[in-house]
Parts: sequence; structure tokens; C-alpha cells
Amino acid sequence: MKSKTTAGILAILLGSLGVHKFYLGKIGLGVVYILFCWTGIPGIIGLIEGILYLTKTEEEFQSKYVNA
Repeated sequence: MKSKTTAGILAILLGSLGVHKFYLGKIGLGVVYILFCWTGIPGIIGLIEGILYLTKTEEEFQSKYVNA
């Protein structure tokens, strides 16, 4: 069971490198984040995703991001 708090903090702090995607098992998306980290766009998306992760209930987070 993946922690929404861990995923949210990783997304906010290291979102530009896609660390949160690797943590959630989405290896392909993690690689895309790394490839485009120089643009700054993954960092902005990571910040938004981190906030979304932290605002979801535990059940919503698990069903949408972990068990998807």
C-alpha cells in the first residue's frame, strides 16, 4: 500500500524528476518527466499532482493512483 503523504511530498519536492511516478510504479511516466525536466513543465505538473494527492481521501488515492 503506497502512502498518499509520501507520494504528495515527493511530487512537490522532486516532481520535476518524476520521483513520485516511480514511487507509484508508473515507470514510463517517470522517464518522460526526466526527459522533459529541463523545460520546467514537469515541476509545475508535479506541484499540482502533489496537491491533488494530498487533498484526496486515502480510499480515493488508492483507487485512482495506486490500483489503476
